[in-house]
Amino acid sequence: MGEKSKILIIGGTGYIGKFIVAASAKSGHPTFALLREATIDDPAKSQLIQDFQNSGVTILKGDLKEPESLVKAIKQVDVVISTVGQMQLADQVNIIAAIKQAGNIKRFFPSEFGNDVDRARAVEPAKSAWSVKVEIRRGIEAQGIPYTYVSANYFAGYSLPTLMQPGIPPPPRDKLLIFGDGNAKAVFNDECDIATYTIRTVDDPTTLNKTLYIKPPKNIYSFNEIASLWENKIGKTLHKIYLPEHQLLQQIADSPMPINIILAINHSVFVKSDQTYFEIDPSFGFEASQLYPDVNYTTVDDYLQQFV
Repeated sequence: MGEKSKILIIGGTGYIGKFIVAASAKSGHPTFALLREATIDDPAKSQLIQDFQNSGVTILKGDLKEPESLVKAIKQVDVVISTVGQMQLADQVNIIAAIKQAGNIKRFFPSEFGNDVDRARAVEPAKSAWSVKVEIRRGIEAQGIPYTYVSANYFAGYSLPTLMQPGIPPPPRDKLLIFGDGNAKAVFNDECDIATYTIRTVDDPTTLNKTLYIKPPKNIYSFNEIASLWENKIGKTLHKIYLPEHQLLQQIADSPMPINIILAINHSVFVKSDQTYFEIDPSFGFEASQLYPDVNYTTVDDYLQQFV
């Protein structure tokens, strides 16, 4: 193994970003976090930024909308990982332009970490939200920038504490709303594992210009299987209410933002099986737990145990 690549994370104080920063620093990569001045001055972010610095992360000031600061930061590293949120996805065209101008980047990871947007069959408004990610992918490829796309599927922290129940705190113990017939398979991954797998790909030639799919076998469950697992843990049978597709589509149409987009994502995952309906072929991607079998990932079974 040669020297570990220097990694710049853009959006590092965001939801998945903080896990990526921590995993990069822990793995021994020289790690840089590009933060806006407003973020650095935000009292709510001060402890997280201090944690970054304590782990050896170098804080750089910059902004997606300030090309000079982007280029300056990018010239200091080998790899760029974007973890910006939904509202900033389109601004990643500025990262693409800066990477092209800098001319030194070995790999770019755009902000993805969900369904494979090239294979998702989402309805609106998720369809439009994901189309921005598709456009960023095509922009990267058109510019000839080396890349890896990370399809992490469902964040465990978003989905499992409530068992996908809208507006309900830790897993339900009385009734459970199930989207569709409950048989579509989904994938649930702990955020720390998502970050670990992402960083493992940075210097791995196998994943260059490919998609990394995080689909460990013990984390693939249908809604019905999740329900059964939870019932076994709490020793109680839940009252299950099945929401057929036509009713779910009506709820999506009738709901305000952001509830409608959450429901549309659930339609994609639990009705269309968008996380699992296709086979992964080496021509376009690889599965993370097969590439890195030494990573001891958190299983869905273990994750739910904390709520018993």
